[in-house]
Amino acid sequence: MARILITSAIPYINGIKHLGNLIGSQLPADLYARYQRGRGNEVMFLCATDEHGTPAELAAAKAEKPIAEYCAEMHGVQLDIANRFGLSFDHFGRSSSDQNKRLTQHFAGKLDEAGLIREVSEKQVYSNTDGRFLPDRYIEGTCPNCGYDRARGDQCENCTKQLDPTDLIDPRSAISGSTDLEVRETKHLYLRQSAMKDQLDAWIDSKADWPILTTSIAKKWLHDGDGLRDRGITRDLDWGVPVKKGDQDWPGMEGKVFYVWFDAPIEYIACAKEWADSTGKPDAEWERWWRTDKGADDVRYVQFMGKDNVPFHTLSFPATILGSGEPWKMVDHLKSFNYLNYDGGQFSTSQGRGVFMDQALELLPADYWRWWLLSHAPESSDSEFTWENFQQSVNKDLADVLGNFVSRITKFCRSKFGEAVPEGGVYGERENALILELTRRIRAYEGFMEAMEVRKSAQELRAIWVAGNEYLQAAAPWSTFKENPEQAAAQVRLGLNLIRLYAVLSAPFIPNASARMLSAMNTLATDWPDDVEAALNALPAGHAFTVPDVLFAKITDDQREDWQARFAGTRG
Repeated sequence: MARILITSAIPYINGIKHLGNLIGSQLPADLYARYQRGRGNEVMFLCATDEHGTPAELAAAKAEKPIAEYCAEMHGVQLDIANRFGLSFDHFGRSSSDQNKRLTQHFAGKLDEAGLIREVSEKQVYSNTDGRFLPDRYIEGTCPNCGYDRARGDQCENCTKQLDPTDLIDPRSAISGSTDLEVRETKHLYLRQSAMKDQLDAWIDSKADWPILTTSIAKKWLHDGDGLRDRGITRDLDWGVPVKKGDQDWPGMEGKVFYVWFDAPIEYIACAKEWADSTGKPDAEWERWWRTDKGADDVRYVQFMGKDNVPFHTLSFPATILGSGEPWKMVDHLKSFNYLNYDGGQFSTSQGRGVFMDQALELLPADYWRWWLLSHAPESSDSEFTWENFQQSVNKDLADVLGNFVSRITKFCRSKFGEAVPEGGVYGERENALILELTRRIRAYEGFMEAMEVRKSAQELRAIWVAGNEYLQAAAPWSTFKENPEQAAAQVRLGLNLIRLYAVLSAPFIPNASARMLSAMNTLATDWPDDVEAALNALPAGHAFTVPDVLFAKITDDQREDWQARFAGTRG
């Protein structure tokens, strides 16, 4: 049994996430976690809310709530929606936890001991209107690289270029919109990433199986221009992890907090500590996932994220872990995604554009969205959500192929044999040919899932569903029954066993429908089909079942047109 550690990029606390956020990290991570559990492996799947920094402060101010209260409330909201989307986290933590505060301060102390932190007097933007310094996201302006007019002071979300607030053209306060800004001097701590450039370069070179998207972004940051730059890890804010060296004060850093991108990735580790603490487990239980001196040397660690998060996860977070000199588990595979666009434009949380997770669940159950998003995952390039494509995919893949198969075979069996797997007949040439085809396709499906090739996995799963439909159409038990009821019984028996097989294979993509199929087949048997012939004999003659309700309703043209009109503007 393998041990798989999975982390999804942790979402900002500032509101409910849109479908682009979902497919960019959490959903494919859940797909992989469910698949690995289905294969019998031990999985630790961790995520959390990212609660520090300017997004949290700005959102709390807009909601007119104290920031701690706002973050606690939104953590509950995000967890509830994640549960309703079937995201199977082992723990969904909070970057504001005491565990993360202590661990962040611990790493800072170790980095300082290693000579990898330096104090810098620098000039930062100060807003006279707001009476405060304006770090990173408190400033908006035009990106000097691509010209995007809503670039933030830390990074342009349009071209992903790393920025400093003073780089922006025509900067303005994100709090008040004021342009009455000036530059003042302040002191901050910098992580000496440049000192670790060669070590990081060699580490990235050792990851030959990483997606091209991941390595190309990392290499660009390492080598373009001046190469890897030292990065500020503190900010002039009230909300965040107080700057300390372990449990000791840091002279000259009073009143400052660690930069959100320093403490946020550390939450992946702290989240495991939260999990152990919340369930009464000893530290050894979380350390066996994260400390190579405590058993984590045999763990395979996989991260999932959108391409805008790649630089911090391939450079800054690894620099923190490597620089500490401690035996922490490093990521083995980093699966990154391009952007999902929305109907001719971009999804945007800040601008409220697109379909958000809570809205999606008001329209249709989670499996409809899970299937479309995963089967159209933006892996090799950006992809686009359109209502026409969504309707077509749901109707053809889920309703016509999978749902229709389940409905036809169960209803036919009920009408001719009753609600139990029929006796009689044996599998013949056609059935054996199907078993061979399914064996080949299931092995291909496993290969794509292991390689985290999401779209190819979905295509292979759909082909497995299609194979059953084509068999049913060719075998035509409704015709066979007239001449040879025993042979029809064998054909139906195979079809009912296919439903159980489909439930097991489809669970990572559409877990709720999978559970309904298993329930209809009156079985808890979820053994992976290593032996397809045995899997297609798992439900014996006489085994009772029920005809399920329609698995997937088709989306009508009227529904599509209504939704397209409702979501053409922005979220209020």
